[in-house]
Amino acid sequence: MTDETDQAVVEAAVEAAQRVVEEVTSWEYSAEEGTIADKLDEGLRAAGVALDDDERARILAEIDDMKDEHSAEPRVRSARPVA
Repeated sequence: MTDETDQAVVEAAVEAAQRVVEEVTSWEYSAEEGTIADKLDEGLRAAGVALDDDERARILAEIDDMKDEHSAEPRVRSARPVA
């Protein structure tokens, strides 16, 4: 693959992961932590993408922070396609 192709694949993975995060936050942000984590993981699997452990933990913490209704929806910074 070329660098340009690699970049396009990464951007597509980030975009897919962001859609999952948006779906989880729109329906699940007020749920228990375990439910949110399960729904996030389920959505990521269905989308064929993965987050590094640190990115996943940050996203889950930011979704939990939304419960105070003053925090913005988390933005995915990095993701990768699942082989």
